[in-house]
Amino acid sequence: MDKMGEENSSTIGELVLVGFSNHPHAEVPLFFFFSLIYLADLFGNTAVITLVFLDTSLQTPMYFFLCHLAFLNLYFSTLVVPKMLVNFLATRKVISYNFCLAQTYFTLFLEATECFLLAVMALDRYVAICYPLRYRIIMNWSVCLALSIGAWTIGFFASIVPLYFTIPPLCGPYVVDYLFCEFPILLHMFCGDTSLHETLMTLGGAGTVLFPFFLIMLSYLRILLTVMRIHSAAGRKKALSTCTSHLTVVTLYYGTGLVRYLRPKSLYSAEGDKLISLFYAVINPMANPFIYSLRNKEVKGAMGRVMGKYQKNPNKS
Repeated sequence: MDKMGEENSSTIGELVLVGFSNHPHAEVPLFFFFSLIYLADLFGNTAVITLVFLDTSLQTPMYFFLCHLAFLNLYFSTLVVPKMLVNFLATRKVISYNFCLAQTYFTLFLEATECFLLAVMALDRYVAICYPLRYRIIMNWSVCLALSIGAWTIGFFASIVPLYFTIPPLCGPYVVDYLFCEFPILLHMFCGDTSLHETLMTLGGAGTVLFPFFLIMLSYLRILLTVMRIHSAAGRKKALSTCTSHLTVVTLYYGTGLVRYLRPKSLYSAEGDKLISLFYAVINPMANPFIYSLRNKEVKGAMGRVMGKYQKNPNKS
Protein backbone atom coordinates (compact mmCIF):
# COMPACT_ATOMS: atom_id res chain seq x y z
CA MET A 1 0.00 0.00 0.00
CA ASP A 2 2.79 2.44 0.92
CA LYS A 3 4.68 1.58 -2.26
CA MET A 4 1.57 2.11 -4.36
CA GLY A 5 0.85 5.40 -2.59
CA GLU A 6 4.42 6.56 -3.18
CA GLU A 7 4.24 5.69 -6.87
CA ASN A 8 0.90 7.46 -7.22
CA SER A 9 2.20 10.49 -5.33
CA SER A 10 5.20 10.78 -7.62
CA THR A 11 2.94 10.99 -10.67
CA ILE A 12 0.24 13.34 -9.32
CA GLY A 13 -0.22 16.28 -11.66
CA GLU A 14 -3.30 17.96 -10.23
CA LEU A 15 -5.68 17.80 -7.31
CA VAL A 16 -9.30 18.86 -7.30
CA LEU A 17 -9.81 21.97 -5.17
CA VAL A 18 -13.47 21.87 -4.18
CA GLY A 19 -13.85 25.35 -2.70
CA PHE A 20 -17.46 26.51 -2.89
CA SER A 21 -18.31 24.45 -5.99
CA ASN A 22 -21.22 22.96 -4.02
CA HIS A 23 -22.77 26.45 -4.20
CA PRO A 24 -22.32 27.36 -7.90
CA HIS A 25 -24.73 30.30 -7.80
CA ALA A 26 -22.63 31.96 -5.09
CA GLU A 27 -19.28 31.70 -6.87
CA VAL A 28 -19.52 34.77 -9.13
CA PRO A 29 -20.67 37.07 -6.28
CA LEU A 30 -17.92 35.61 -4.08
CA PHE A 31 -15.37 36.28 -6.82
CA PHE A 32 -16.25 39.99 -6.96
CA PHE A 33 -16.52 40.32 -3.18
CA PHE A 34 -13.17 38.73 -2.42
CA SER A 35 -11.51 40.53 -5.32
CA LEU A 36 -12.42 43.79 -3.59
CA ILE A 37 -11.21 42.42 -0.26
CA TYR A 38 -7.91 41.35 -1.82
CA LEU A 39 -7.43 44.77 -3.44
CA ALA A 40 -8.07 46.43 -0.06
CA ASP A 41 -5.55 44.00 1.45
CA LEU A 42 -2.91 44.94 -1.13
CA PHE A 43 -3.59 48.65 -0.74
CA GLY A 44 -3.70 48.70 3.07
CA ASN A 45 -0.59 46.64 3.74
CA THR A 46 1.43 48.28 0.98
CA ALA A 47 0.39 51.70 2.31
CA VAL A 48 1.62 50.81 5.82
CA ILE A 49 5.04 49.72 4.52
CA THR A 50 5.31 52.77 2.25
CA LEU A 51 4.33 55.25 4.97
CA VAL A 52 6.83 53.84 7.45
CA PHE A 53 9.55 53.98 4.79
CA LEU A 54 8.77 57.58 3.77
CA ASP A 55 7.90 59.23 7.10
CA THR A 56 10.65 59.34 9.75
CA SER A 57 8.18 59.84 12.60
CA LEU A 58 6.92 56.29 12.03
CA GLN A 59 10.39 54.75 12.02
CA THR A 60 10.03 53.37 15.54
CA PRO A 61 10.15 49.80 16.87
CA MET A 62 6.35 49.46 16.90
CA TYR A 63 5.99 50.38 13.22
CA PHE A 64 9.08 48.40 12.29
CA PHE A 65 7.34 45.25 13.56
CA LEU A 66 4.08 46.37 11.96
CA CYS A 67 5.89 46.45 8.61
CA HIS A 68 6.88 42.83 9.11
CA LEU A 69 3.27 41.95 9.90
CA ALA A 70 2.08 43.87 6.80
CA PHE A 71 4.60 42.04 4.60
CA LEU A 72 3.50 38.70 6.08
CA ASN A 73 -0.15 39.57 5.41
CA LEU A 74 0.66 40.40 1.78
CA TYR A 75 2.64 37.18 1.39
CA PHE A 76 -0.07 34.99 2.93
CA SER A 77 -3.02 36.43 1.01
CA THR A 78 -1.12 36.44 -2.31
CA LEU A 79 -0.21 32.79 -1.76
CA VAL A 80 -3.87 31.87 -1.29
CA VAL A 81 -6.32 34.38 -2.77
CA PRO A 82 -5.42 34.62 -6.52
CA LYS A 83 -5.77 30.84 -7.02
CA MET A 84 -8.99 30.87 -5.00
CA LEU A 85 -10.39 33.65 -7.22
CA VAL A 86 -9.44 31.79 -10.41
CA ASN A 87 -11.21 28.66 -9.17
CA PHE A 88 -14.38 30.62 -8.42
CA LEU A 89 -14.77 31.11 -12.19
CA ALA A 90 -12.96 28.06 -13.58
CA THR A 91 -14.81 25.07 -14.99
CA ARG A 92 -12.05 22.69 -13.86
CA LYS A 93 -11.37 23.57 -10.23
CA VAL A 94 -7.90 22.13 -9.81
CA ILE A 95 -4.55 22.97 -8.27
CA SER A 96 -1.19 21.59 -9.35
CA TYR A 97 0.43 19.13 -6.97
CA ASN A 98 3.59 21.24 -6.61
CA PHE A 99 1.66 24.44 -5.90
CA CYS A 100 -0.50 22.56 -3.40
CA LEU A 101 2.64 21.46 -1.55
CA ALA A 102 4.00 25.02 -1.70
CA GLN A 103 0.79 26.34 -0.13
CA THR A 104 0.99 23.64 2.56
CA TYR A 105 4.58 24.52 3.46
CA PHE A 106 4.28 28.28 3.37
CA THR A 107 0.88 28.72 5.03
CA LEU A 108 2.21 26.70 7.97
CA PHE A 109 5.39 28.81 8.00
CA LEU A 110 3.51 32.13 7.87
CA GLU A 111 0.99 31.12 10.52
CA ALA A 112 3.80 30.15 12.91
CA THR A 113 5.75 33.32 12.13
CA GLU A 114 2.70 35.52 12.72
CA CYS A 115 2.27 34.04 16.20
CA PHE A 116 5.85 34.97 17.10
CA LEU A 117 5.57 38.42 15.49
CA LEU A 118 2.48 39.15 17.58
CA ALA A 119 4.41 38.04 20.68
CA VAL A 120 7.31 40.34 19.74
CA MET A 121 4.88 43.24 19.27
CA ALA A 122 3.39 42.53 22.72
CA LEU A 123 6.91 42.59 24.17
CA ASP A 124 7.48 45.96 22.51
CA ARG A 125 4.31 47.37 24.12
CA TYR A 126 5.37 45.90 27.48
CA VAL A 127 8.74 47.68 27.37
CA ALA A 128 7.16 50.95 26.12
CA ILE A 129 4.65 51.09 29.01
CA CYS A 130 6.56 49.46 31.85
CA TYR A 131 9.98 51.04 31.10
CA PRO A 132 9.14 54.24 29.17
CA LEU A 133 12.38 56.08 30.08
CA ARG A 134 14.55 53.16 28.95
CA TYR A 135 12.40 52.17 25.97
CA ARG A 136 14.72 53.52 23.27
CA ILE A 137 17.76 51.97 24.95
CA ILE A 138 16.18 48.53 25.43
CA MET A 139 14.39 48.40 22.06
CA ASN A 140 17.30 49.67 20.00
CA TRP A 141 17.55 48.80 16.32
CA SER A 142 19.89 45.86 16.92
CA VAL A 143 17.38 44.31 19.32
CA CYS A 144 14.47 45.00 16.95
CA LEU A 145 16.33 43.42 14.04
CA ALA A 146 17.28 40.39 16.13
CA LEU A 147 13.68 39.91 17.35
CA SER A 148 12.22 40.16 13.84
CA ILE A 149 14.80 37.79 12.34
CA GLY A 150 14.21 35.46 15.28
CA ALA A 151 10.45 35.39 14.64
CA TRP A 152 10.91 34.49 10.96
CA THR A 153 13.68 31.98 11.70
CA ILE A 154 11.79 30.16 14.46
CA GLY A 155 8.68 30.09 12.27
CA PHE A 156 10.71 28.48 9.48
CA PHE A 157 12.46 25.85 11.58
CA ALA A 158 9.30 25.02 13.52
CA SER A 159 7.20 24.46 10.40
CA ILE A 160 8.85 23.94 7.01
CA VAL A 161 11.86 21.93 8.20
CA PRO A 162 10.00 19.21 10.17
CA LEU A 163 7.23 19.04 7.56
CA TYR A 164 9.73 18.64 4.72
CA PHE A 165 11.42 15.67 6.38
CA THR A 166 8.24 13.92 7.53
CA ILE A 167 5.54 14.58 4.92
CA PRO A 168 4.58 11.22 3.34
CA PRO A 169 3.20 10.56 -0.16
CA LEU A 170 -0.47 11.23 -0.84
CA CYS A 171 -3.08 8.60 -1.58
CA GLY A 172 -6.20 9.12 -3.66
CA PRO A 173 -8.81 10.33 -4.12
CA TYR A 174 -6.91 13.54 -4.79
CA VAL A 175 -9.67 15.89 -3.71
CA VAL A 176 -9.02 18.86 -1.40
CA ASP A 177 -12.37 19.84 0.10
CA TYR A 178 -11.14 23.30 1.06
CA LEU A 179 -10.22 26.69 -0.41
CA PHE A 180 -6.46 26.05 -0.46
CA CYS A 181 -3.96 23.38 0.56
CA GLU A 182 -3.17 23.37 4.27
CA PHE A 183 -1.52 20.76 6.48
CA PRO A 184 -4.58 19.73 8.58
CA ILE A 185 -6.56 19.22 5.35
CA LEU A 186 -3.78 17.36 3.54
CA LEU A 187 -3.32 15.13 6.61
CA HIS A 188 -6.44 13.18 5.59
CA MET A 189 -4.80 12.32 2.26
CA PHE A 190 -1.53 10.90 3.63
CA CYS A 191 -0.79 7.25 2.90
CA GLY A 192 -0.50 4.87 5.85
CA ASP A 193 -0.55 5.66 9.56
CA THR A 194 -0.76 9.39 10.34
CA SER A 195 -0.41 9.16 14.13
CA LEU A 196 3.18 10.51 14.03
CA HIS A 197 2.10 13.50 11.96
CA GLU A 198 -0.86 14.18 14.25
CA THR A 199 1.52 14.11 17.25
CA LEU A 200 3.97 16.44 15.50
CA MET A 201 1.10 18.78 14.60
CA THR A 202 -0.01 18.87 18.25
CA LEU A 203 3.52 19.49 19.52
CA GLY A 204 4.16 22.07 16.82
CA GLY A 205 0.90 23.81 17.64
CA ALA A 206 1.83 23.97 21.31
CA GLY A 207 5.22 25.46 20.48
CA THR A 208 4.22 27.90 17.77
CA VAL A 209 0.73 28.90 18.95
CA LEU A 210 0.38 28.39 22.69
CA PHE A 211 3.88 29.50 23.70
CA PRO A 212 3.64 32.89 21.89
CA PHE A 213 0.11 33.29 23.25
CA PHE A 214 1.44 32.70 26.77
CA LEU A 215 4.09 35.40 26.20
CA ILE A 216 1.41 37.80 24.93
CA MET A 217 -0.79 37.19 27.96
CA LEU A 218 2.18 37.55 30.32
CA SER A 219 3.16 40.85 28.67
CA TYR A 220 -0.34 42.25 28.99
CA LEU A 221 -0.64 41.11 32.58
CA ARG A 222 2.48 43.11 33.41
CA ILE A 223 1.13 46.04 31.37
CA LEU A 224 -2.17 45.93 33.26
CA LEU A 225 -0.40 45.92 36.63
CA THR A 226 1.70 48.90 35.55
CA VAL A 227 -1.31 50.82 34.23
CA MET A 228 -3.22 50.24 37.47
CA ARG A 229 -0.42 52.05 39.32
CA ILE A 230 -0.85 55.17 37.15
CA HIS A 231 -2.77 57.70 39.23
CA SER A 232 -4.41 59.82 36.52
CA ALA A 233 -7.26 58.50 34.39
CA ALA A 234 -5.81 60.32 31.37
CA GLY A 235 -2.47 58.60 31.89
CA ARG A 236 -4.10 55.18 32.10
CA LYS A 237 -6.16 55.85 28.98
CA LYS A 238 -3.10 57.02 27.04
CA ALA A 239 -1.08 53.95 28.08
CA LEU A 240 -3.84 51.51 27.14
CA SER A 241 -4.61 53.28 23.86
CA THR A 242 -1.18 52.25 22.52
CA CYS A 243 -2.17 48.59 23.03
CA THR A 244 -5.71 48.67 21.62
CA SER A 245 -4.80 47.96 18.00
CA HIS A 246 -2.45 45.12 18.86
CA LEU A 247 -4.98 43.55 21.24
CA THR A 248 -7.65 43.73 18.53
CA VAL A 249 -5.37 41.98 16.00
CA VAL A 250 -4.42 39.30 18.57
CA THR A 251 -8.07 38.72 19.45
CA LEU A 252 -9.09 38.31 15.80
CA TYR A 253 -6.16 36.03 14.98
CA TYR A 254 -6.31 33.76 18.01
CA GLY A 255 -10.10 33.91 18.20
CA THR A 256 -10.35 32.48 14.70
CA GLY A 257 -7.84 29.74 15.57
CA LEU A 258 -9.60 28.81 18.80
CA VAL A 259 -12.96 28.55 17.03
CA ARG A 260 -11.41 26.30 14.41
CA TYR A 261 -9.37 23.95 16.59
CA LEU A 262 -11.16 23.88 19.95
CA ARG A 263 -14.82 23.70 18.98
CA PRO A 264 -16.66 20.41 19.71
CA LYS A 265 -16.59 17.79 16.96
CA SER A 266 -20.40 17.94 16.87
CA LEU A 267 -20.08 21.48 15.44
CA TYR A 268 -17.57 20.51 12.75
CA SER A 269 -18.51 20.97 9.10
CA ALA A 270 -16.40 21.27 5.95
CA GLU A 271 -18.30 24.38 4.88
CA GLY A 272 -17.82 25.93 8.32
CA ASP A 273 -14.08 25.34 8.11
CA LYS A 274 -13.98 27.07 4.74
CA LEU A 275 -15.72 30.13 6.16
CA ILE A 276 -13.29 30.23 9.10
CA SER A 277 -10.34 29.94 6.71
CA LEU A 278 -11.59 33.01 4.85
CA PHE A 279 -11.23 35.04 8.03
CA TYR A 280 -7.58 34.27 8.72
CA ALA A 281 -6.48 33.99 5.07
CA VAL A 282 -8.39 36.93 3.57
CA ILE A 283 -10.32 39.07 6.07
CA ASN A 284 -7.69 39.37 8.83
CA PRO A 285 -4.79 40.36 6.51
CA MET A 286 -7.06 43.02 4.99
CA ALA A 287 -8.30 44.28 8.37
CA ASN A 288 -4.95 44.52 10.18
CA PRO A 289 -3.57 47.68 8.50
CA PHE A 290 -6.91 49.45 8.91
CA ILE A 291 -7.12 48.46 12.58
CA TYR A 292 -3.70 50.04 13.14
CA SER A 293 -4.44 53.17 11.14
CA LEU A 294 -8.11 54.19 11.43
CA ARG A 295 -7.83 55.41 15.04
CA ASN A 296 -4.12 56.12 14.98
CA LYS A 297 -3.23 59.83 14.91
CA GLU A 298 0.42 59.09 14.09
CA VAL A 299 -0.50 57.16 10.93
CA LYS A 300 -3.07 59.75 9.87
CA GLY A 301 -0.53 62.52 10.44
CA ALA A 302 2.14 60.67 8.45
CA MET A 303 -0.30 60.08 5.60
CA GLY A 304 -1.15 63.79 5.54
CA ARG A 305 2.53 64.80 5.52
CA VAL A 306 3.45 62.35 2.76
CA MET A 307 0.49 63.33 0.59
CA GLY A 308 1.16 67.02 1.22
CA LYS A 309 4.83 66.63 0.28
CA TYR A 310 4.00 64.93 -3.02
CA GLN A 311 1.27 67.42 -3.83
CA LYS A 312 3.81 70.22 -3.46
CA ASN A 313 6.37 68.28 -5.52
CA PRO A 314 4.27 66.22 -7.99
CA ASN A 315 7.20 65.69 -10.35
CA LYS A 316 9.62 64.55 -7.65
CA SER A 317 10.31 60.83 -7.86
